[in-house]
Amino acid sequence: MSFKSVSDAVHSRCSVRAFTNEVVPAETLREILQLAARAPSGGNLQPWRVYVLTGQELRRFVGTMQERLLSGPADPEEYTIYPPNLKVPYRHYRFDIGERLYRALGVEREDREGRKQWFARNFAFFGAPVGLFCFVDRCMGKAQWADLGMFLQTVMLLLSERGYGSCAQEAWALYHRTVTQFVSAPKELMLFCGMAIGRPDEKAAANHLNSPRMPLDDFAVLRGFEE
Repeated sequence: MSFKSVSDAVHSRCSVRAFTNEVVPAETLREILQLAARAPSGGNLQPWRVYVLTGQELRRFVGTMQERLLSGPADPEEYTIYPPNLKVPYRHYRFDIGERLYRALGVEREDREGRKQWFARNFAFFGAPVGLFCFVDRCMGKAQWADLGMFLQTVMLLLSERGYGSCAQEAWALYHRTVTQFVSAPKELMLFCGMAIGRPDEKAAANHLNSPRMPLDDFAVLRGFEE
């Protein structure tokens, strides 16, 4: 297998929302997760705790989750996914990417049922052959949540390097009780997010979404370089 450069992996990584049925080998996942554990971690706390489902276990979980979606409202939130009353420009970025996604899918803004059905695909990992859940110990603080992000980004770049796709899914936090119970996570762990993993379906419109990023000068200040 030919690997991509780090830059190529960064450029090719995106939120994949349609996958092929190709199996991801267990040894590949184990190698990626072990290598991703080299991600930066303040004080070397390594706060990530990971559960991975595939095959029959994943199918059983998705079936359980489909029943849960029909049984009532989401679980009480344990953390706020987005800050309330987002200000500009953050509100604009969130609205814009949502509109781009549904436009790519051919779902009109007025089609609330269509948008609801597409959002529900989150809870089947968009048909991915592997589902990953990332937990954190409840004793950890905000700095350790940053460690989770660095670990998960490293996982996604290593997947991209090998030609696999992923989609980080904070939406799973809406059903943290179902996830926690299914994977038998101890009560001291809090679910942060899930991640869909597999080979991207290159023909799927959802995988051709243009996710723009702000120009460098809009978020970075570089000083002293002219000296």
